[in-house]
Amino acid sequence: MTESVRTHLRVRASELVGRNWLNTGGKSLDLESLRGKIVLLDFWTFCCINCLHVLDELRPLEQQYSDVLVTVGVHSPKFEHEADPVALAAAVERYEIRHPVLDDPELDTWKAYTARAWPTLVVIDPEGYIVAHLSGEGHADGLAVLIPELIAEHEARGTLHRGDGPYVAPEPTSGTLRFPGKALFLPAGRGVEGVEGAGYGSWLVTDTGHHRLVELSTDFETVLATYGSGEKGHADGNAATALFNEPQGLVLLPEDVAAGAGYDVVIADSVNHRLRGLSLADGTVRTLAGNGVQRLLETGPARVDEEGAAYGTRLEADPLAVSLSSPWDVVWSTKLNAVVVAMAGVHQIFSFDPGSGAVKIIAGNGLEGLLDGPAAEAWFAQSSGLAEDADGNIWVADSETSALRKLVIDDAGSITVESAVGKGLFDFGFRDGPAAEARLQHPLGVTVLPDGSVAIADTYNGAVRRYDPATGTVSTLARGLSEPSDVIVDHTQVAGSEPLLVVVEANKHQLVYVPIPKEAQQVDEGAAQTHRPKSPVAPGPLELAVRFTAPTGQKLDDRWGDPTQLKISSTPPELLVSGGGTSVGLLRTLELSSEVPEGVLHITARAAACDGPEDADGEIPDHAACHLYQQDWGIPVLLQADGDTELVLDLRGMD
Repeated sequence: MTESVRTHLRVRASELVGRNWLNTGGKSLDLESLRGKIVLLDFWTFCCINCLHVLDELRPLEQQYSDVLVTVGVHSPKFEHEADPVALAAAVERYEIRHPVLDDPELDTWKAYTARAWPTLVVIDPEGYIVAHLSGEGHADGLAVLIPELIAEHEARGTLHRGDGPYVAPEPTSGTLRFPGKALFLPAGRGVEGVEGAGYGSWLVTDTGHHRLVELSTDFETVLATYGSGEKGHADGNAATALFNEPQGLVLLPEDVAAGAGYDVVIADSVNHRLRGLSLADGTVRTLAGNGVQRLLETGPARVDEEGAAYGTRLEADPLAVSLSSPWDVVWSTKLNAVVVAMAGVHQIFSFDPGSGAVKIIAGNGLEGLLDGPAAEAWFAQSSGLAEDADGNIWVADSETSALRKLVIDDAGSITVESAVGKGLFDFGFRDGPAAEARLQHPLGVTVLPDGSVAIADTYNGAVRRYDPATGTVSTLARGLSEPSDVIVDHTQVAGSEPLLVVVEANKHQLVYVPIPKEAQQVDEGAAQTHRPKSPVAPGPLELAVRFTAPTGQKLDDRWGDPTQLKISSTPPELLVSGGGTSVGLLRTLELSSEVPEGVLHITARAAACDGPEDADGEIPDHAACHLYQQDWGIPVLLQADGDTELVLDLRGMD
């Protein structure tokens, strides 16, 4: 925007208020101390995959403009566990955040800036005025245009101050493992041979914080092998030269499949947005699927209904041309004869065929939430753990809905989604008992026990829980753990011994054995909901408008019609009388029921824009780089007669 418009609309930024500061060497910051810098507020919460994407999007900008740009992470938690300052400090270290972070447990700063979604970005100029309010992912290119504009403007005014920012690095964690993610048992004969301790099998662990894989003996202390150099990045090669970026899930292929494929283990390389293959015989690593471009950024003629168009069909002829988004876990499906992938970043379940290389969407339409039914219509929310049961069905730890879900696969390969535990995006807790009333809190791992019941790594409750399908009840097997991210049945037990579980205890950087008690605990610490302000709205017509301004140098991509889209639904479904569904445009009239006192509006907005310059006919050239901006909102609403009749959201608002 021009300087004159910015001046006319100048809004002073609110002060930064919270409980504590991290990455500042113990100092508290305020906006006065940051005057003269361009300040980028990143409202985030560490459970949120979209927030983790934004952290990576911002890193190049932080490095390029380190003398003028100060990013401040405002951590405004969704879950109760995320309000724990110890857990937040661990998350800041885990995700290698190299900017100051404000701990905002009561959402004071969140409310002051009228944030409605994670993530939200707010840009403050060197004089302390808000110049941009951005929701969702994909804004790095727009910021790359805006920041130089602000630099030029404020250098001319003499209000820009160059120099070091307030970031102070914390003391790093040391040890064999650093924030391990998932683990995989390697039977004797599949792992390292000829090493003491390997004769009974070994454990392959994604050493996520060190960006590598580590093979441990059954004592969890002896390192038998490492795969990956330990440097963050992407490169294929041998065990010493390969590069990973926060690897997560692992699956060991059946021996006959591995022999044909030429590798043994498939790895969900989350931040690289790729699937990787590891040959245990020689330690070589190769890329199996994914082009490294996050799936959110796909554009083209099919962008408006890409889920429906792509569902169940091969996405690309070449698996290395497919865009993936934060693959988090993998499991072998005997019924599908393929690897099933929890694609956390797009709230869907994919499959990968090691024989043909085919990558398909097999469940989830991309909407974030909890909805069962036919696979193409189901909603997921950041699925992060997978396990197959004896009937060939796949159990899913659906983290953002704090739910345990199941893919029921029939003999023809048709899939139906069911929920065993969980209520919705904003419902969680620590409660055992009948499954309909039981509550989890952001589970990340799942495994099937020998008796057919399901053990759950209930991460934010620091517990291992059990769901018994036979009785439809939930109980607690163990608690007092530090963010357990995976749970696996121990396969090294001596016949007749008591069964054990292996738990990946991420925040203690270790694997531990946990006995399965003969009588599980019954815990009831209550059910809870995410505490966010409810927007008062009136029953009847509600005019929804999502504001979007293409960044300077970009043009809306109208080559295939309207390049914007809204997807709208509600919880409960009865809240929305009309106006739901998917259609183009960023304006919609909703009809809200007078019979429902409160609920949540689920809104997904998309807008596609391409880089200029335009060609001689004013059209976007075919070779132009294009970008997809997207945000999911869950807006809690309270129905009352004097409530608002309009709802305005910013996908990309410029002040």
